[in-house]
Amino acid sequence: QVQLVESGGGLVQPGGSLRLSCAASGSIGSIVAMGWYRQAPGKQRELVARITSGGTTNYVDSVKGRFTISRNSAKNTVYLQMNSLKPEDTAVYCCHVRYYMNGDDYAYWGRGTQVTVSA
Repeated sequence: QVQLVESGGGLVQPGGSLRLSCAASGSIGSIVAMGWYRQAPGKQRELVARITSGGTTNYVDSVKGRFTISRNSAKNTVYLQMNSLKPEDTAVYCCHVRYYMNGDDYAYWGRGTQVTVSA
């Protein structure tokens, strides 16, 4: 069984910063990629940022230059540093992991952490 423990969400003023963390544990095999998705009320879920096991990153255009994704492979942990936050960044942010185990491809979602950007 896989567990994803997310932390770091909260309420912040526009222009502020938050750092999200997601630690994966359990029978997780070989991680292919970890990332963060978000879903705002009334909107579709979107990929915010993703990092592969090889260190390749990609970001949704709206966060480029403001958000940075990083990882600690030894701890199976991914971080999302969010700077210059805007009200439109308000959403539930969910951690996602893709991994291989015993020749099969798996994906797992965290429960999500709320990020609210408001004055």
